[in-house]
Amino acid sequence: MIYLDSAATTMQKPPAVARAAAYAVGHMASPGRGGHLPARKAAETAFACRQEAAELFGVAEPERVVFTSNATHSLNIAIRSLIKAGDRVVISGWEHNAVTRPLHGIGAEIVAARAPLFDRAGQVAAFAQALEGGAAAVICNHVSNVFGFILPVEEIAALCRERGIPFILDASQSAGCLPVRQDQLEAAFIAMPGHKGLYGPQGIGLLICGSEPVPLLEGGTGSASVLQSMPDFLPDRLEAGTHNMLGIAGLLAGLRYVRSRGTETILRRERSLIRSAAHGLSGLPGVRVFAADDPVDQAGVLSFQVDGKDCEEVGEYLGRRGIAVRAGLHCAPAAHQSAGTLESGTVRVSVSDFNTPAEIAQLVRVVSGAVRS
Repeated sequence: MIYLDSAATTMQKPPAVARAAAYAVGHMASPGRGGHLPARKAAETAFACRQEAAELFGVAEPERVVFTSNATHSLNIAIRSLIKAGDRVVISGWEHNAVTRPLHGIGAEIVAARAPLFDRAGQVAAFAQALEGGAAAVICNHVSNVFGFILPVEEIAALCRERGIPFILDASQSAGCLPVRQDQLEAAFIAMPGHKGLYGPQGIGLLICGSEPVPLLEGGTGSASVLQSMPDFLPDRLEAGTHNMLGIAGLLAGLRYVRSRGTETILRRERSLIRSAAHGLSGLPGVRVFAADDPVDQAGVLSFQVDGKDCEEVGEYLGRRGIAVRAGLHCAPAAHQSAGTLESGTVRVSVSDFNTPAEIAQLVRVVSGAVRS
């Protein structure tokens, strides 16, 4: 199979990730739940993972790197820590349902700062205008999971700092391939999954806490057990219940892979593959490709449509021929509304450090067959 759905999950992972997760099954218990060797191994691995993430993401205190189950879990903590019913919240026009659904559930007033696709300057201007009305928080994804559009989050974060507005970054598509630095962004929270660009297993995520969070779950932490409220210190305040040590051990291996390869190297490879796919697909009759004119505006995600073909039909056609892509709305109707593709959706190609030029060439050949059929 040619796997081109890494914006959902990087199925192809460094071999060390599977080895680390398998080792955790038979050798690690729960951190903070005993002084025996399996508990100590778990505690050492959990701390090593926090430390590795802190160094990669510019976090001064590893304790401010909190384990969650995924980016959605992280975003819910961040959103519910800062926002209450009726609060005005400014978001980009490219947000995932992991952002918009919690905001709707809370009853927040949502203002979308919309700008054309791949227009970074227009996006900054849209946020500046939207923030004239004030906001309880700003939430923005770093990279659109539909189009690969790299949003100017450094400039947006600066706007928030100037106005004293908390900034939440959704780094679901950027962590591991773009610079994500808390010491530069000074974000209130940064949310990310472990199973995408960090090459960890499913079921593990990270939340970087620049502000003080409110617990989403309450329960045992292995610390301050006499208290009947959650501890007031991180990471224990947010980590109720048993840790996912398989995920943490695997994520540690994934983080080490990313740091050894370097995010610039990974991004360079992914960009090259996406530009090749865009060039090949745009040369096919009846194929509309959503590609940036300037490569620096796009990461390793590319959407396209085939005239007269339902995107789900194209996705199934590719799947039957051994190419895994994603078709539809990709859990981001707001992004499709911004791009004018809400009624049709798109076929999405997303790459990782493990894809090859030969796989992209095969994708173009198979899409060409779909066009002719």
